[in-house]
Amino acid sequence: GRNSTTDEIRSGRPSDAVTEENVKKIHEMVLADRKVKVRELADATKISTERTRHILGEILHMKKLSCRWVPRMLTPDQKHERESTSKEWTC
Repeated sequence: GRNSTTDEIRSGRPSDAVTEENVKKIHEMVLADRKVKVRELADATKISTERTRHILGEILHMKKLSCRWVPRMLTPDQKHERESTSKEWTC
């Protein structure tokens, strides 16, 4: 048996796929092609589609809308327009 209780170095993929390098690469790819697929991003960064979706949604705050990746946050103009439209419909 082993005498040490610490983990030994293992070969294979690193356990943490959400790295600054992967986030940057995914962000650059999405800016270059808003219609890029999650599978293509995952293949390019060699991480799972689940981790790729996590980076897109939780870190880059993007969502897929009409086959394009768009920022999830509204601009001040969009917020104002949304409020105006909402007030018109409720009056």
